[in-house]
Amino acid sequence: MNYSNAARESGVSVKTIREYYQILEDTLVGRLLPPWRKSKKRRLIETAKFYFFDTGMVSALLNYQTLTPGTPEYGRAFEHFIIQECWAYGHYSGKDFPLSFWRTASGSEVDLILGDGEAAIEIKSSEHASGLRTRGLHLFNEEFKPKKSLIVSRDKFPEKMNSGVTVLPWQHFCRKLWNGDII
Repeated sequence: MNYSNAARESGVSVKTIREYYQILEDTLVGRLLPPWRKSKKRRLIETAKFYFFDTGMVSALLNYQTLTPGTPEYGRAFEHFIIQECWAYGHYSGKDFPLSFWRTASGSEVDLILGDGEAAIEIKSSEHASGLRTRGLHLFNEEFKPKKSLIVSRDKFPEKMNSGVTVLPWQHFCRKLWNGDII
């Protein structure tokens, strides 16, 4: 979320933009996903991401008539869904662990970090995630050694990769999350 860009594009002050986003958070319309800030080795991007509560609202605002697998819009909606599940689980389980994401200045990224680095999760809307590049996940694993390193995808079956990363179909991930097996 770049408040300066939003202010420049809309013609209002940065302070006003921050207040608008605070209203969206206060009314539970959306929330910020903060960046992970604990890196010792790498320069990080420390700008939060904003997620609306409802992916249907996002689709309506962007005038999406359908979401077709394989498109960037579908990928963003799938990522949004998994992040919402993690927020919901954290709240309803009473664990209230922090959620964040990790992005380096060089562009490596991990979509979701649960807790204090207990789980690092890359979210891919592909049906064959084991062949996709996961450089960010590998770099995060080297530096922080999370207990779980996962790719959540639309794969049909779970798979353990040579790198120690586990590919989980989203249904398996949600079941394990709500059973308390992820964090």
